[in-house]
Amino acid sequence: MISSAAMLPLRTRVAPLAVAVFTLVGLCLPAEAEAQAWSLTNAQRQAFLRYYAPVIFKRANANDNKHGYDWLTNFDFDQDGDFSNNKLHWKQINQYVDASRAGPSAFDKWRIRPTLYTSLIEYMDGGKNLTLVYHLYHALDKNAAGNWQLHDWERVELQVKNVVGNPGSGETVAYAVVTQHKRNVVRRAGSGDLQFMQTGTGSHLLIWQAEWSDKLLAPHGQELRFVTDPYSFFAGRMASGGKAEADVNNDDGRKKLHFVFVPEDDGAAVAAFNAQPVRYSTADAQASRYDNGSSANWPAVKRVTYELQDLADILPTHWEHGGYATHWLPDASQFFYLESPVVNEAGQAEVSVGLQRFFSKTRDIEGQDDREGYPSKKWFFGTFELNDKASDTGGGGSSEFHDKSWAGTVADSRGQTRMSASGYPASVNSYWWQHDYFVHSGVTDDTDGREQGFWLQGGWYLPQNGGFDGRWVQLFDDRPGKESGEY
Repeated sequence: MISSAAMLPLRTRVAPLAVAVFTLVGLCLPAEAEAQAWSLTNAQRQAFLRYYAPVIFKRANANDNKHGYDWLTNFDFDQDGDFSNNKLHWKQINQYVDASRAGPSAFDKWRIRPTLYTSLIEYMDGGKNLTLVYHLYHALDKNAAGNWQLHDWERVELQVKNVVGNPGSGETVAYAVVTQHKRNVVRRAGSGDLQFMQTGTGSHLLIWQAEWSDKLLAPHGQELRFVTDPYSFFAGRMASGGKAEADVNNDDGRKKLHFVFVPEDDGAAVAAFNAQPVRYSTADAQASRYDNGSSANWPAVKRVTYELQDLADILPTHWEHGGYATHWLPDASQFFYLESPVVNEAGQAEVSVGLQRFFSKTRDIEGQDDREGYPSKKWFFGTFELNDKASDTGGGGSSEFHDKSWAGTVADSRGQTRMSASGYPASVNSYWWQHDYFVHSGVTDDTDGREQGFWLQGGWYLPQNGGFDGRWVQLFDDRPGKESGEY
Protein backbone atom coordinates (compact mmCIF):
# COMPACT_ATOMS: atom_id res chain seq x y z
CA MET A 1 0.00 0.00 0.00
CA ILE A 2 1.38 3.41 -0.94
CA SER A 3 1.22 5.78 2.03
CA SER A 4 -0.12 9.30 1.59
CA ALA A 5 3.10 10.72 3.07
CA ALA A 6 5.21 8.85 0.53
CA MET A 7 3.07 10.21 -2.29
CA LEU A 8 3.74 13.81 -1.29
CA PRO A 9 6.40 15.31 -3.53
CA LEU A 10 9.68 16.41 -2.00
CA ARG A 11 8.90 19.98 -3.01
CA THR A 12 5.77 19.85 -0.78
CA ARG A 13 7.51 18.30 2.23
CA VAL A 14 10.27 20.91 2.18
CA ALA A 15 7.99 23.84 1.33
CA PRO A 16 9.24 26.31 3.99
CA LEU A 17 12.84 25.89 2.87
CA ALA A 18 11.85 26.05 -0.79
CA VAL A 19 9.94 29.30 -0.26
CA ALA A 20 12.89 30.84 1.55
CA VAL A 21 15.34 29.80 -1.16
CA PHE A 22 13.00 30.97 -3.94
CA THR A 23 12.58 34.35 -2.23
CA LEU A 24 16.34 34.77 -1.83
CA VAL A 25 17.06 33.73 -5.41
CA GLY A 26 14.22 35.90 -6.70
CA LEU A 27 15.79 38.97 -5.12
CA CYS A 28 18.98 38.28 -7.05
CA LEU A 29 17.45 37.49 -10.47
CA PRO A 30 17.55 40.09 -13.23
CA ALA A 31 14.19 41.50 -14.34
CA GLU A 32 14.16 39.60 -17.62
CA ALA A 33 14.59 36.25 -15.83
CA GLU A 34 11.77 37.09 -13.43
CA ALA A 35 9.52 37.77 -16.40
CA GLN A 36 10.47 34.56 -18.20
CA ALA A 37 7.51 32.46 -17.03
CA TRP A 38 4.32 33.27 -18.93
CA SER A 39 1.42 31.27 -20.30
CA LEU A 40 -0.50 30.90 -23.52
CA THR A 41 -4.27 31.18 -23.38
CA ASN A 42 -6.40 28.16 -24.23
CA ALA A 43 -7.38 29.91 -27.45
CA GLN A 44 -3.70 30.23 -28.37
CA ARG A 45 -3.13 26.56 -27.54
CA GLN A 46 -5.93 25.62 -29.88
CA ALA A 47 -4.44 27.94 -32.48
CA PHE A 48 -1.01 26.26 -32.32
CA LEU A 49 -2.55 22.80 -32.69
CA ARG A 50 -4.52 24.02 -35.70
CA TYR A 51 -1.60 25.92 -37.22
CA TYR A 52 0.72 22.88 -37.22
CA ALA A 53 -1.88 20.18 -37.94
CA PRO A 54 -0.42 17.88 -40.63
CA VAL A 55 -1.68 17.19 -44.13
CA ILE A 56 -2.01 13.42 -44.56
CA PHE A 57 -1.58 11.79 -47.97
CA LYS A 58 -2.83 8.21 -47.79
CA ARG A 59 -2.70 5.13 -49.96
CA ALA A 60 -5.96 3.13 -50.12
CA ASN A 61 -6.89 -0.52 -50.00
CA ALA A 62 -10.51 -0.01 -50.89
CA ASN A 63 -11.49 -2.23 -53.79
CA ASP A 64 -13.53 -5.47 -53.46
CA ASN A 65 -16.30 -3.75 -51.50
CA LYS A 66 -13.93 -2.20 -48.98
CA HIS A 67 -14.74 1.39 -49.92
CA GLY A 68 -14.52 3.63 -46.87
CA TYR A 69 -12.16 1.38 -44.92
CA ASP A 70 -9.26 3.84 -45.15
CA TRP A 71 -11.01 6.90 -43.79
CA LEU A 72 -9.80 8.42 -40.59
CA THR A 73 -12.63 8.49 -38.07
CA ASN A 74 -13.43 9.14 -34.41
CA PHE A 75 -13.83 6.80 -31.45
CA ASP A 76 -17.63 7.02 -31.43
CA PHE A 77 -18.37 7.03 -35.17
CA ASP A 78 -21.26 4.59 -34.69
CA GLN A 79 -22.77 6.76 -31.94
CA ASP A 80 -23.32 3.85 -29.53
CA GLY A 81 -20.86 4.93 -26.80
CA ASP A 82 -19.06 1.57 -27.00
CA PHE A 83 -15.50 1.24 -28.32
CA SER A 84 -15.34 -2.56 -28.05
CA ASN A 85 -17.37 -3.06 -31.24
CA ASN A 86 -15.62 -0.40 -33.35
CA LYS A 87 -13.75 -2.93 -35.46
CA LEU A 88 -16.83 -5.07 -35.97
CA HIS A 89 -18.89 -2.08 -37.06
CA TRP A 90 -16.15 -0.58 -39.23
CA LYS A 91 -16.18 -3.74 -41.32
CA GLN A 92 -19.65 -2.56 -42.40
CA ILE A 93 -18.42 0.82 -43.61
CA ASN A 94 -18.99 -0.18 -47.25
CA GLN A 95 -22.63 -0.85 -46.34
CA TYR A 96 -22.81 2.63 -44.78
CA VAL A 97 -21.52 4.10 -48.04
CA ASP A 98 -23.88 2.06 -50.20
CA ALA A 99 -26.89 2.87 -48.01
CA SER A 100 -26.12 6.59 -48.23
CA ARG A 101 -26.98 6.58 -51.93
CA ALA A 102 -30.60 5.68 -51.19
CA GLY A 103 -31.28 8.06 -48.32
CA PRO A 104 -32.21 7.32 -44.69
CA SER A 105 -31.21 3.92 -43.33
CA ALA A 106 -29.98 2.21 -40.17
CA PHE A 107 -26.59 3.81 -40.86
CA ASP A 108 -27.66 7.43 -41.09
CA LYS A 109 -27.03 8.00 -37.37
CA TRP A 110 -23.31 7.27 -37.83
CA ARG A 111 -20.92 10.24 -37.70
CA ILE A 112 -17.59 9.34 -39.32
CA ARG A 113 -15.97 12.70 -38.49
CA PRO A 114 -12.32 12.02 -39.47
CA THR A 115 -10.37 13.03 -36.38
CA LEU A 116 -6.86 13.57 -35.04
CA TYR A 117 -6.66 13.36 -31.25
CA THR A 118 -4.29 15.96 -29.86
CA SER A 119 -2.38 17.20 -26.87
CA LEU A 120 -0.17 20.23 -26.28
CA ILE A 121 2.58 20.33 -23.65
CA GLU A 122 3.85 23.83 -22.86
CA TYR A 123 6.96 24.43 -20.77
CA MET A 124 9.70 26.97 -20.09
CA ASP A 125 13.31 26.04 -20.84
CA GLY A 126 15.37 29.03 -21.97
CA GLY A 127 12.13 30.32 -23.50
CA LYS A 128 8.70 28.88 -24.19
CA ASN A 129 8.54 25.55 -25.99
CA LEU A 130 5.74 23.21 -27.07
CA THR A 131 5.31 19.52 -27.80
CA LEU A 132 2.37 18.92 -30.14
CA VAL A 133 0.94 15.42 -30.58
CA TYR A 134 -1.55 14.34 -33.25
CA HIS A 135 -2.92 10.80 -33.03
CA LEU A 136 -4.55 9.58 -36.26
CA TYR A 137 -7.51 7.45 -35.30
CA HIS A 138 -8.55 4.39 -37.31
CA ALA A 139 -11.18 1.98 -36.06
CA LEU A 140 -9.64 -1.02 -37.78
CA ASP A 141 -6.18 -2.24 -38.69
CA LYS A 142 -4.79 -5.38 -40.22
CA ASN A 143 -1.23 -6.33 -39.34
CA ALA A 144 1.39 -8.11 -41.42
CA ALA A 145 0.33 -11.47 -39.98
CA GLY A 146 -3.13 -10.97 -41.43
CA ASN A 147 -4.81 -10.44 -38.06
CA TRP A 148 -7.58 -7.90 -37.61
CA GLN A 149 -6.87 -5.35 -34.89
CA LEU A 150 -9.02 -2.85 -33.03
CA HIS A 151 -7.85 0.80 -32.97
CA ASP A 152 -4.70 1.89 -34.76
CA TRP A 153 -2.08 3.89 -32.85
CA GLU A 154 -0.08 6.05 -35.28
CA ARG A 155 0.90 9.59 -34.27
CA VAL A 156 2.75 12.69 -35.48
CA GLU A 157 4.70 14.77 -32.96
CA LEU A 158 6.40 18.16 -33.32
CA GLN A 159 8.66 20.10 -30.97
CA VAL A 160 8.15 23.84 -31.42
CA LYS A 161 10.71 26.17 -29.83
CA ASN A 162 10.99 29.88 -29.03
CA VAL A 163 7.27 30.58 -28.90
CA VAL A 164 6.60 34.28 -28.32
CA GLY A 165 2.82 34.60 -28.78
CA ASN A 166 0.42 33.55 -31.50
CA PRO A 167 1.53 30.89 -34.01
CA GLY A 168 3.54 32.14 -36.94
CA SER A 169 5.33 34.79 -34.86
CA GLY A 170 8.87 33.50 -35.26
CA GLU A 171 8.82 30.15 -33.47
CA THR A 172 10.60 27.19 -35.10
CA VAL A 173 9.98 23.45 -35.46
CA ALA A 174 13.03 21.78 -33.93
CA TYR A 175 12.08 18.26 -34.98
CA ALA A 176 9.18 16.00 -35.89
CA VAL A 177 8.55 12.34 -35.07
CA VAL A 178 6.23 9.85 -36.77
CA THR A 179 5.14 6.39 -35.69
CA GLN A 180 6.10 3.59 -38.00
CA HIS A 181 4.63 0.61 -36.19
CA LYS A 182 6.73 0.52 -32.99
CA ARG A 183 9.53 2.68 -34.37
CA ASN A 184 9.66 6.44 -33.68
CA VAL A 185 11.36 8.03 -36.67
CA VAL A 186 12.72 11.56 -36.21
CA ARG A 187 13.70 14.33 -38.60
CA ARG A 188 15.32 17.53 -37.38
CA ALA A 189 15.09 21.12 -38.59
CA GLY A 190 16.88 21.55 -41.89
CA SER A 191 16.19 18.01 -43.09
CA GLY A 192 14.84 17.71 -46.62
CA ASP A 193 12.41 15.16 -45.20
CA LEU A 194 10.54 17.91 -43.36
CA GLN A 195 8.24 19.51 -45.93
CA PHE A 196 5.42 21.89 -45.00
CA MET A 197 2.41 23.34 -46.76
CA GLN A 198 2.57 27.02 -45.87
CA THR A 199 -0.58 29.11 -45.83
CA GLY A 200 -1.39 32.44 -44.25
CA THR A 201 -2.88 30.60 -41.27
CA GLY A 202 -0.92 27.36 -41.07
CA SER A 203 2.30 25.42 -41.49
CA HIS A 204 1.26 21.84 -42.17
CA LEU A 205 3.79 19.02 -42.12
CA LEU A 206 3.33 16.72 -45.13
CA ILE A 207 2.89 13.08 -44.11
CA TRP A 208 2.22 9.93 -46.13
CA GLN A 209 0.32 7.00 -44.64
CA ALA A 210 0.18 3.43 -45.86
CA GLU A 211 -3.14 1.63 -46.23
CA TRP A 212 -4.63 -0.76 -43.67
CA SER A 213 -3.70 -3.95 -45.53
CA ASP A 214 -1.21 -6.65 -44.54
CA LYS A 215 1.12 -6.00 -47.47
CA LEU A 216 4.50 -7.58 -46.67
CA LEU A 217 8.03 -6.19 -47.13
CA ALA A 218 6.68 -2.72 -47.93
CA PRO A 219 4.91 0.08 -46.06
CA HIS A 220 1.71 -1.36 -44.59
CA GLY A 221 -0.49 -1.34 -41.51
CA GLN A 222 -1.14 2.44 -41.68
CA GLU A 223 2.47 3.31 -40.86
CA LEU A 224 3.51 6.94 -41.33
CA ARG A 225 6.36 8.34 -43.41
CA PHE A 226 7.70 11.84 -43.96
CA VAL A 227 6.94 13.24 -47.41
CA THR A 228 10.13 14.45 -49.10
CA ASP A 229 8.50 16.28 -52.02
CA PRO A 230 7.73 19.99 -51.46
CA TYR A 231 4.13 21.15 -51.51
CA SER A 232 4.80 22.83 -54.88
CA PHE A 233 5.21 19.35 -56.41
CA PHE A 234 1.67 18.42 -55.36
CA ALA A 235 0.25 21.78 -56.38
CA GLY A 236 1.69 21.25 -59.85
CA ARG A 237 0.35 17.73 -60.15
CA MET A 238 -3.10 18.84 -58.98
CA ALA A 239 -3.15 21.65 -61.51
CA SER A 240 -2.19 19.32 -64.36
CA GLY A 241 -4.37 16.41 -63.22
CA GLY A 242 -1.22 14.30 -63.13
CA LYS A 243 -0.33 11.12 -61.29
CA ALA A 244 -1.01 11.12 -57.54
CA GLU A 245 2.09 9.96 -55.67
CA ALA A 246 4.55 11.05 -53.00
CA ASP A 247 8.22 10.46 -52.31
CA VAL A 248 8.80 9.36 -48.70
CA ASN A 249 11.69 8.95 -46.29
CA ASN A 250 13.91 5.84 -46.35
CA ASP A 251 12.44 4.50 -49.55
CA ASP A 252 13.19 4.56 -53.27
CA GLY A 253 10.54 5.70 -55.69
CA ARG A 254 7.28 7.49 -55.10
CA LYS A 255 4.36 5.87 -53.32
CA LYS A 256 0.79 5.91 -54.61
CA LEU A 257 -1.83 8.00 -52.83
CA HIS A 258 -5.61 8.02 -53.09
CA PHE A 259 -6.65 10.31 -50.22
CA VAL A 260 -5.65 13.67 -48.78
CA PHE A 261 -6.82 14.49 -45.24
CA VAL A 262 -6.74 18.25 -44.65
CA PRO A 263 -7.24 20.17 -41.35
CA GLU A 264 -10.70 21.71 -41.58
CA ASP A 265 -9.73 24.83 -39.61
CA ASP A 266 -7.33 26.18 -42.25
CA GLY A 267 -9.58 27.58 -44.94
CA ALA A 268 -6.68 28.21 -47.31
CA ALA A 269 -5.52 24.58 -47.12
CA VAL A 270 -9.08 23.32 -47.53
CA ALA A 271 -9.55 25.54 -50.59
CA ALA A 272 -6.21 24.54 -52.12
CA PHE A 273 -7.22 20.87 -52.08
CA ASN A 274 -10.95 21.49 -52.51
CA ALA A 275 -11.39 19.22 -49.49
CA GLN A 276 -14.85 18.27 -48.22
CA PRO A 277 -16.14 16.72 -45.00
CA VAL A 278 -17.45 13.17 -44.83
CA ARG A 279 -21.18 13.32 -44.18
CA TYR A 280 -23.78 10.64 -44.72
CA SER A 281 -25.03 12.59 -47.72
CA THR A 282 -21.54 12.84 -49.28
CA ALA A 283 -20.09 9.48 -48.22
CA ASP A 284 -20.42 7.84 -51.63
CA ALA A 285 -18.47 10.64 -53.30
CA GLN A 286 -15.76 10.65 -50.61
CA ALA A 287 -15.05 6.90 -50.60
CA SER A 288 -12.13 5.61 -52.63
CA ARG A 289 -12.51 2.45 -54.64
CA TYR A 290 -8.82 2.04 -55.43
CA ASP A 291 -6.53 -0.58 -53.98
CA ASN A 292 -2.88 -0.19 -53.00
CA GLY A 293 -1.60 -1.43 -56.36
CA SER A 294 -3.70 0.98 -58.42
CA SER A 295 -2.42 4.32 -59.63
CA ALA A 296 -4.75 7.31 -59.57
CA ASN A 297 -4.54 10.70 -61.19
CA TRP A 298 -5.36 13.72 -59.05
CA PRO A 299 -8.97 14.15 -60.24
CA ALA A 300 -9.72 10.74 -58.65
CA VAL A 301 -8.05 11.55 -55.30
CA LYS A 302 -10.52 12.00 -52.45
CA ARG A 303 -9.81 15.23 -50.53
CA VAL A 304 -11.30 14.97 -47.04
CA THR A 305 -11.32 17.41 -44.12
CA TYR A 306 -10.57 16.29 -40.59
CA GLU A 307 -11.21 17.82 -37.17
CA LEU A 308 -9.12 18.05 -33.99
CA GLN A 309 -10.21 16.58 -30.68
CA ASP A 310 -8.35 15.80 -27.43
CA LEU A 311 -6.53 12.79 -26.02
CA ALA A 312 -8.19 13.88 -22.77
CA ASP A 313 -11.60 13.12 -24.29
CA ILE A 314 -10.65 9.44 -24.23
CA LEU A 315 -8.60 9.20 -21.03
CA PRO A 316 -11.65 9.22 -18.70
CA THR A 317 -12.95 6.10 -20.45
CA HIS A 318 -9.81 4.29 -19.20
CA TRP A 319 -10.40 5.32 -15.57
CA GLU A 320 -11.57 2.60 -13.18
CA HIS A 321 -14.56 4.76 -12.15
CA GLY A 322 -15.28 6.02 -15.68
CA GLY A 323 -17.08 3.04 -17.20
CA TYR A 324 -13.85 1.50 -18.49
CA ALA A 325 -15.36 -2.01 -18.74
CA THR A 326 -17.38 -0.96 -21.79
CA HIS A 327 -14.21 -0.18 -23.73
CA TRP A 328 -11.13 -1.68 -22.07
CA LEU A 329 -10.08 -4.96 -20.44
CA PRO A 330 -9.45 -5.23 -16.67
CA ASP A 331 -6.27 -7.29 -16.78
CA ALA A 332 -3.65 -4.55 -17.29
CA SER A 333 -3.75 -1.41 -15.17
CA GLN A 334 -1.62 1.67 -14.77
CA PHE A 335 -1.55 3.78 -11.62
CA PHE A 336 -1.17 7.55 -11.90
CA TYR A 337 -0.87 10.01 -9.06
CA LEU A 338 -2.96 12.96 -10.24
CA GLU A 339 -2.17 16.38 -8.85
CA SER A 340 -4.61 17.93 -11.33
CA PRO A 341 -8.04 16.59 -12.34
CA VAL A 342 -8.84 15.66 -15.91
CA VAL A 343 -11.05 18.56 -16.98
CA ASN A 344 -13.52 18.99 -19.81
CA GLU A 345 -13.98 21.99 -22.11
CA ALA A 346 -15.94 23.83 -19.42
CA GLY A 347 -13.17 23.26 -16.85
CA GLN A 348 -15.21 20.70 -14.91
CA ALA A 349 -13.39 17.71 -13.41
CA GLU A 350 -14.06 14.33 -15.01
CA VAL A 351 -11.35 12.39 -13.15
CA SER A 352 -10.47 13.42 -9.60
CA VAL A 353 -7.05 13.98 -8.05
CA GLY A 354 -5.16 11.37 -6.02
CA LEU A 355 -3.84 7.92 -6.84
CA GLN A 356 -5.99 6.68 -9.72
CA ARG A 357 -6.03 3.46 -11.71
CA PHE A 358 -6.50 3.34 -15.47
CA PHE A 359 -7.05 0.27 -17.65
CA SER A 360 -5.61 0.43 -21.14
CA LYS A 361 -5.92 -2.90 -22.99
CA THR A 362 -8.47 -2.80 -25.77
CA ARG A 363 -11.69 -4.74 -25.30
CA ASP A 364 -12.57 -6.28 -28.66
CA ILE A 365 -16.04 -7.80 -28.88
CA GLU A 366 -14.64 -10.21 -31.48
CA GLY A 367 -11.83 -11.26 -29.14
CA GLN A 368 -9.05 -10.72 -31.68
CA ASP A 369 -7.15 -7.81 -30.18
CA ASP A 370 -5.92 -6.63 -26.78
CA ARG A 371 -3.34 -3.96 -27.59
CA GLU A 372 -2.79 -1.05 -25.21
CA GLY A 373 -4.23 2.46 -25.43
CA TYR A 374 -3.05 5.94 -24.50
CA PRO A 375 -2.16 5.42 -20.80
CA SER A 376 0.39 2.75 -21.81
CA LYS A 377 1.88 4.37 -24.91
CA LYS A 378 5.55 5.32 -24.52
CA TRP A 379 4.97 8.51 -26.50
CA PHE A 380 2.39 9.55 -23.89
CA PHE A 381 5.28 9.87 -21.40
CA GLY A 382 7.95 10.90 -23.92
CA THR A 383 9.85 7.69 -23.08
CA PHE A 384 10.06 6.37 -26.64
CA GLU A 385 13.43 5.73 -28.31
CA LEU A 386 14.25 7.87 -31.34
CA ASN A 387 15.32 6.32 -34.63
CA ASP A 388 16.79 7.98 -37.70
CA LYS A 389 16.00 5.10 -40.03
CA ALA A 390 12.81 3.37 -41.10
CA SER A 391 12.46 -0.17 -42.37
CA ASP A 392 9.62 -1.81 -44.23
CA THR A 393 10.18 -5.02 -42.29
CA GLY A 394 9.38 -3.56 -38.86
CA GLY A 395 11.54 -4.07 -35.79
CA GLY A 396 12.89 -1.34 -33.54
CA GLY A 397 10.82 0.39 -30.92
CA SER A 398 12.71 -0.89 -27.90
CA SER A 399 11.04 -0.35 -24.52
CA GLU A 400 14.32 -0.35 -22.58
CA PHE A 401 14.42 3.39 -21.94
CA HIS A 402 10.75 3.39 -20.92
CA ASP A 403 11.33 0.46 -18.54
CA LYS A 404 14.43 2.04 -17.01
CA SER A 405 12.57 5.32 -16.58
CA TRP A 406 9.81 3.47 -14.71
CA ALA A 407 12.42 1.83 -12.49
CA GLY A 408 14.46 5.02 -11.98
CA THR A 409 17.68 3.37 -13.15
CA VAL A 410 18.56 5.80 -15.93
CA ALA A 411 19.38 9.51 -15.70
CA ASP A 412 18.57 12.13 -18.29
CA SER A 413 21.13 14.40 -19.94
CA ARG A 414 20.96 16.71 -16.90
CA GLY A 415 21.52 13.98 -14.33
CA GLN A 416 17.88 13.62 -13.22
CA THR A 417 15.86 10.45 -12.96
CA ARG A 418 12.11 10.40 -13.35
CA MET A 419 11.75 10.37 -9.56
CA SER A 420 14.25 13.10 -8.72
CA ALA A 421 12.73 15.37 -11.35
CA SER A 422 9.16 14.85 -10.15
CA GLY A 423 9.90 14.80 -6.42
CA TYR A 424 8.05 11.49 -6.00
CA PRO A 425 10.72 8.95 -4.92
CA ALA A 426 8.04 6.39 -3.99
CA SER A 427 6.85 6.25 -7.60
CA VAL A 428 9.74 3.95 -8.57
CA ASN A 429 8.28 0.73 -10.02
CA SER A 430 4.96 1.73 -8.47
CA TYR A 431 3.08 4.51 -10.27
CA TRP A 432 3.47 7.35 -12.74
CA TRP A 433 3.24 10.91 -11.59
CA GLN A 434 0.61 12.49 -13.79
CA HIS A 435 3.03 15.13 -15.10
CA ASP A 436 6.00 12.83 -15.80
CA TYR A 437 7.26 13.82 -19.23
CA PHE A 438 10.61 13.34 -20.95
CA VAL A 439 11.54 15.99 -23.52
CA HIS A 440 13.81 14.67 -26.27
CA SER A 441 16.62 16.81 -27.61
CA GLY A 442 15.92 15.37 -31.05
CA VAL A 443 19.34 13.71 -31.23
CA THR A 444 19.37 9.92 -31.47
CA ASP A 445 21.44 7.90 -28.99
CA ASP A 446 22.57 4.39 -29.90
CA THR A 447 23.27 3.44 -26.29
CA ASP A 448 20.69 0.89 -25.18
CA GLY A 449 18.20 2.30 -22.71
CA ARG A 450 19.41 5.90 -22.90
CA GLU A 451 17.98 8.93 -24.69
CA GLN A 452 19.21 12.51 -25.05
CA GLY A 453 16.92 15.01 -23.33
CA PHE A 454 15.52 15.82 -19.92
CA TRP A 455 12.60 15.24 -17.55
CA LEU A 456 10.38 18.22 -16.90
CA GLN A 457 10.76 19.08 -13.23
CA GLY A 458 8.47 19.61 -10.27
CA GLY A 459 5.77 22.19 -10.86
CA TRP A 460 6.67 22.74 -14.51
CA TYR A 461 2.99 22.42 -15.54
CA LEU A 462 1.70 25.19 -13.25
CA PRO A 463 0.58 28.50 -14.81
CA GLN A 464 2.93 30.47 -12.56
CA ASN A 465 5.79 28.47 -14.07
CA GLY A 466 4.60 29.02 -17.62
CA GLY A 467 3.53 25.43 -18.10
CA PHE A 468 0.52 23.48 -19.28
CA ASP A 469 0.04 19.70 -19.49
CA GLY A 470 -2.56 19.31 -22.20
CA ARG A 471 -2.59 15.52 -22.05
CA TRP A 472 -5.17 15.86 -19.28
CA VAL A 473 -7.17 18.88 -20.51
CA GLN A 474 -9.93 18.98 -23.12
CA LEU A 475 -9.58 22.03 -25.36
CA PHE A 476 -11.77 21.34 -28.39
CA ASP A 477 -15.57 21.35 -28.44
CA ASP A 478 -16.86 17.78 -28.65
CA ARG A 479 -19.75 18.74 -30.99
CA PRO A 480 -21.78 15.67 -29.91
CA GLY A 481 -23.90 14.09 -32.63
CA LYS A 482 -22.76 16.43 -35.38
CA GLU A 483 -21.42 15.48 -38.79
CA SER A 484 -17.99 16.69 -39.87
CA GLY A 485 -18.12 20.32 -40.90
CA GLU A 486 -21.35 21.09 -39.02
CA TYR A 487 -21.18 23.71 -36.28
